[in-house]
Amino acid sequence: MLALARALLLRPSLLLLDEPSLGLAPRVVAEIFSGLQTLNREGLAVLLVEQNARMALRIAHYGYVLEAGRLVLEGPAERLREDPNVQALYLGVAQEPSPKGFRRWRPRRRWS
Repeated sequence: MLALARALLLRPSLLLLDEPSLGLAPRVVAEIFSGLQTLNREGLAVLLVEQNARMALRIAHYGYVLEAGRLVLEGPAERLREDPNVQALYLGVAQEPSPKGFRRWRPRRRWS
């Protein structure tokens, strides 16, 4: 958080962030993302690299999905949130029916 504050003191026009939520408590993560959203509304461009896809896609305008260093999908954040592959692989919302009626969660296969 100190590094973020130091970067903002320079009044940049573009802020590059790599995993700002790494190792932080959920409440602090929510505050950081809320602050980033506010800064973006005020005109600061933000390039965010984040593994917390749910939180990143909540505040992003546009997103890129990289897998093993390869671009596999890109588009408006809203469209990425609704994509079944993104939901299954990164947002944890895919459900597979069980023959016995139990709920089973299993990741879908990777990108085609």
